[in-house]
Amino acid sequence: MLQIKRDDKRPIWQQLLDQAIHNITTGKWPPGELLLPSRELAPLIGVSRSTIQIVYEELFSRGYTVTSGRGGTRVSDWTCSTAYTEDAALQGPITPELPLLNDAVSQLHCWFRGKEYRNVEIDFCPHEPYLDQPFQKNWRNSFLQASKETELATWAYGNAYGFVPLREQIQRYLSLERGVHVHIDQIMLTSGAQHSLDLIAQALLNEGDTVTVEDPGFPAAWMAMKYRRMNVIPVPVDECGLQVEGIHPQSKLVYVTPAHQCAVGVIMSEPRRQQLLHMAAQQQFWIVEDDYDSEFRYRGDPLPTLFSQQPQNTLYMMSFSKMIAPGIRISAIIGPRNAIRQIAHIHELTYRHLPIMEQLTLTHFMEHGYFMRHMRRVRNVYRRRHEAMTKAISSSGLGERFKLSGVETGLHMFLEAESSYDEEATTDQALEQGIRIYPLRHYCLESSRKGWVLGFAKVNESEIETGVYRLAEMLR
Repeated sequence: MLQIKRDDKRPIWQQLLDQAIHNITTGKWPPGELLLPSRELAPLIGVSRSTIQIVYEELFSRGYTVTSGRGGTRVSDWTCSTAYTEDAALQGPITPELPLLNDAVSQLHCWFRGKEYRNVEIDFCPHEPYLDQPFQKNWRNSFLQASKETELATWAYGNAYGFVPLREQIQRYLSLERGVHVHIDQIMLTSGAQHSLDLIAQALLNEGDTVTVEDPGFPAAWMAMKYRRMNVIPVPVDECGLQVEGIHPQSKLVYVTPAHQCAVGVIMSEPRRQQLLHMAAQQQFWIVEDDYDSEFRYRGDPLPTLFSQQPQNTLYMMSFSKMIAPGIRISAIIGPRNAIRQIAHIHELTYRHLPIMEQLTLTHFMEHGYFMRHMRRVRNVYRRRHEAMTKAISSSGLGERFKLSGVETGLHMFLEAESSYDEEATTDQALEQGIRIYPLRHYCLESSRKGWVLGFAKVNESEIETGVYRLAEMLR
């Protein structure tokens, strides 16, 4: 018999329903058993007939009972046996082993060096830009204005290519600042470099294809390709950039950072650029040009892009992670219409489109001049910090003991040691001194080069000087 517990906070009908379901699923009410009519059961329990009717309707709608005209309500042929144990029911399916994923994530954590270290006074982080109160104020203003001015239709499913007004702003910026002239259908928005690379791998490559990457280089590039089961071939980098003659003859894609090499910071020389462009045309492979921080150049204007010289088989990647902040998660792939269309199809199938609010805010931020004012302001900050870093390395004596490179462009530079040097021991020793530096080995696939990638964007001038001199003192 069903019972009511007056101290139970659940509604009466819910109490009775739960008891009935328990009786059916445990076999207490076997299949085919006839349930009492609602008019008979109600007074036995002490509830209204309508309450019993609600319970019976719920049992029927969930498939626990069947009804017939004069046959009444009976327990259905409940085939879910109770043979399984309660422990098995709680355990659930076994999560599959994914060694490729686990290995990639482990490498990614090593590259970022994590945030697990405490008592770090000075962090020469190469991954993050400088942010200040004026940026926060202007971004908040753009967010509020974009929210206020947005039409209801904007909140529907969006374009897989990205928000059209934002692509128009990016088109204008590329034309004026980078000399890249394209139609907006050649621009597709993504949520970061890793997202861009993953979409490119899915859209333009087949599993098992050979791809060439810089070594040392951008770890997320080869991680994304390896996870998509590509055959990744590392090619060394020297003072002129990627050693083009080392590109595998069967490569379908070559990933490069020509304006400021991701790890060692060198600029790809013009002869190497022409060699790469010529080889790509001859062998018909894709060039993925990651232009992640070339907007910050300390000697002359930003260099011409590979895309502007050979747009038919180059995919140009730009990101707002270094220009503004990685937290907004907006980047872009620029390339030939057919390639971008295919990448957009993959995006539409797997992600549909990017969140609209960030796109609306960035559009307002660019349209109303906040973006270019932000760029002018941070360029001045980076110029001062770049000067402080190079001066401190020179005057502290570090420049005599180690080779400095990557000083012309970007937000980091590279301090290279001899290949026999124990860079990990120095890294750990620096942490004990309250300084975080980033060893090159996390940027390497096969390379035996040693040294440290030192970012200066988030470190003020006095901290730069203190940190560099403390490192120099430690290494004497």
